[in-house]
Amino acid sequence: MLQWSILFLAVALIAAVFGFGGIASASAGIAQVLFVLFLILFIITIVARVLRGRS
Repeated sequence: MLQWSILFLAVALIAAVFGFGGIASASAGIAQVLFVLFLILFIITIVARVLRGRS
């Protein structure tokens, strides 16, 4: 999921350089959503491992 986020960020940067504002904005939004989703799942995984280790 982090790879997809980085890919969409790269697409947004390239589109912004070439002047495609709509595509850049949409790609940046998708990258942001994927990155936040990745962080949430990562934190859930860390908490689950800590709780599993204690019991």
